[in-house]
Amino acid sequence: MAEKKPKGNKKETKQEPQKSVHGMYYYIKKAWKKPDSKVLMARMKEWRESPTQIKVEKPLRLDRARALGYKDKKGFVVIRVKVKRGGHKRPRPIKGRRGKRMHTRKNLKMSYKWIAEQRVANKHTNLEVLNSYKIGKDGINYFYEVICVDPQRPEIKNDKTINWIVNRKNKNRVFRGLTSSAKKSRGLRDKSPTNKNRPSRRAGQKPNPPSGRRYILHR
Repeated sequence: MAEKKPKGNKKETKQEPQKSVHGMYYYIKKAWKKPDSKVLMARMKEWRESPTQIKVEKPLRLDRARALGYKDKKGFVVIRVKVKRGGHKRPRPIKGRRGKRMHTRKNLKMSYKWIAEQRVANKHTNLEVLNSYKIGKDGINYFYEVICVDPQRPEIKNDKTINWIVNRKNKNRVFRGLTSSAKKSRGLRDKSPTNKNRPSRRAGQKPNPPSGRRYILHR
């Protein structure tokens, strides 16, 4: 039988695992998961005293803004909005009803984010709302940053990634429920065999039954 050759004194070198290298946006996102409470409270104190809507030079959450389509170029505008917390109710009727029917109902079908986007679109009529994200909340208000686009700017018309918003089909997209937050409020994120949300909530409702009156046709 052939004798086994003794193994050499070669040392086996183990390959060290490569360290994962992350970019700037990864650390910004990680920092916003557990923000410094003192810094955030000081900022919200300034936001409470500021106007309801105000333009900002740069987005506060750069990672979130970039993920939602923001670019640092002419034609993009970031607006900070504050929305009051609490149940949004319909206005109380003044007359035309008995006392039993004078109560109001809560209308909570719209999210706070969607309400903030619509308020921005009402004030800045020359801009189209692209998306929005939350930056904080306290006991009184919700604070959002809304990304808007000016469709008349040549920089927007010549950009292939965003010039779809120039099309007239996408005009007033906030009020037609076409933004991301609006689709979530409408229940269009997921399909369900039980909930009839497409093409709208009213489409799944049954029509009102006919009244008991009988109409006589005049000959």
